[in-house]
Amino acid sequence: MQLLGLRYVVLTSVARDDLPDGGAGWFVATMEAIRQVNPETQIEVLTADFWGGKDAVEQQRERIATVVKAKPACYNHNIETVRRLQGPVRRGAKYERSLDVLRIVKQLECAIPTKSGLMLGHGETEAEIVEAMADLRDVGCDRITLGQYMRPSLEHLPVQKYWTPEEFERLGAIAKDMGFAHVRSGPLVRSSYHAGEGSG
Repeated sequence: MQLLGLRYVVLTSVARDDLPDGGAGWFVATMEAIRQVNPETQIEVLTADFWGGKDAVEQQRERIATVVKAKPACYNHNIETVRRLQGPVRRGAKYERSLDVLRIVKQLECAIPTKSGLMLGHGETEAEIVEAMADLRDVGCDRITLGQYMRPSLEHLPVQKYWTPEEFERLGAIAKDMGFAHVRSGPLVRSSYHAGEGSG
């Protein structure tokens, strides 16, 4: 950390359903360790939805609260795709549950910026993308990334459409008009793309 002189980092992990707190404590412990070495480094967290199973709403809120209390510079949770495609694209995840993560963060600490992202190319329409962005704004999401889905392997879903740079530019303009404070929209954009630029 000191060697690289990092002023902004994005901290993420796989879902840790095997741990009693879903891994929330490890986010906090890692943030504390980074701050001990580099107290000036800003830390964005990119978490899973912290869902613990049926009837686990309060448990989810407690896990999110654990991370929020550590005061990250930004709290990121990606919805990944539009409402209609959540099932095939995000097995085990739920659209409303992901929106709830961002909603809960704002309820707990409205000063922490929230962020989400979509990967385009699964067969969504522009109207569905705009609807998803509106849903994100409705839960107070401040920042958004829009990028092109690339098929990592033959085991993954095939690309249904390659969105053009011009289409990404238009969607980015729509996002800005909706009130997102920080927008990154382009084929090569990913969730952590130029993340620190939105931290000013």
